[in-house]
Amino acid sequence: MTRSTRPSPPAHSAGPRSRALDDRGCVLGLDVGGTGMKGAVFDSGMRPLGSVRRPTPRAEGHGAVVDAVADALEELGRTAAEHGLPLRHTGVVVPGIVDDDLQRAVWSANLGWRDLPLAALLRERTGQSVTLGHDVRAGGAAEGVLGAARGARDTLFVAIGTGIAAAVVSDGRPVRAGGYAGELGHVVVEPGGEACACGGRGCLETVASASAVAAAYTARTGRRVAGAADVAALTERGDPVARAVWNRAAEALACALATAVSLFAPRTVVVGGGLAEAGRLLLDPVEAALAARLTFQHRPVLLRAALGDRAGCLGAGLLAWEAAGFTAPAAPAGAVAS
Repeated sequence: MTRSTRPSPPAHSAGPRSRALDDRGCVLGLDVGGTGMKGAVFDSGMRPLGSVRRPTPRAEGHGAVVDAVADALEELGRTAAEHGLPLRHTGVVVPGIVDDDLQRAVWSANLGWRDLPLAALLRERTGQSVTLGHDVRAGGAAEGVLGAARGARDTLFVAIGTGIAAAVVSDGRPVRAGGYAGELGHVVVEPGGEACACGGRGCLETVASASAVAAAYTARTGRRVAGAADVAALTERGDPVARAVWNRAAEALACALATAVSLFAPRTVVVGGGLAEAGRLLLDPVEAALAARLTFQHRPVLLRAALGDRAGCLGAGLLAWEAAGFTAPAAPAGAVAS
C-alpha cells in the first residue's frame, strides 16, 4: 500500500486545545470486537447515559461490519439527543493494526478488512466527528485513567483473549509506531512450535491465548472444554493435565513479558481479557516465572485489570473527549458505571 500522501491529522493530534470538561455535552465510545461491539454515551464524568451491545456480523464481510458500526453509532447519537446534550465527538476502537495518524484500519484478521479508511467512512455515514483508535491501546488508556494503572507513567497493558496484544505507555506517552507496536502475542516463546495465524511458529498466542489454552487441554485429553475458564476451574481442582497446560501458558507469558520488561521497563503490568478473570491463579505463577527470568531489570508489579470488558468502550470515550479538545476526566474507577 502507498503512504506517499497523508491526510490531515485526526482531531486528537491537532494543536493544543486543552480545556476543562464542562457539565454540558457528551461523547460516544464504541468498542468493535470480533464477535460483538459495546458502545455508550458518556457525559463529562465518563458516566454512561445509555449503552448498546450488538453482535459483529463478520461472517457477512467487512461491508456488513461497517454498516453495523454505523447503525450502532446512529442509535447512540439518538440517545444523546434524547438527553438534550450536544454531541462533542465519537471514538471508535477496533482490533488489528490501526494507523492513528492516517485514521485507517490497516489490517484485521478477525474483521476481514485491510487498509480501510474507517474513520472517513463512518463520518460520511453518520455525520458525526469520528476518531479511530486501537482497542487494546484504548483499553490500556482507560486502565491508566480510570482503572488499575491510575497515576502510573510506565505501564504495559496486556489483553489476553482469543488473541494477545499489549499497549505500551512509556514516560506517560503511548507507543504506537504507526499501529504496529504492542504485538506481544507474536513474540516467539517456543521456537519451531505450533503454527500461528500470523504465519510464524511458536508465537505466544499459540500457547497462552484463551483459545490456545482450551485447545491444548482438549488435544491432550480428548475432552472438549467450553473455554479457558473451564481449564482454570480444572486447574484449581487439581486436574494434572489442566495444571500442566496452565503452567505452560504462564511460563510462556512470563517469557514474553521478560522481553517487554527488558525493552520498556514498565513499573506496572496490567493483565486484562478473559484469561485475567482467573486472578491470582494466573498472576501468581506468571509473577514467579517472570522474577526467575529477571536479573538487573526493574521488577514490575503485576495487577489484574480493573475495568473488565468495559475497558475498550471507556477508552473509546476517553479518545473522543481528547479528540474534542477536552481534558480527560480523572474519575475514580468506582465512579464509572458498568
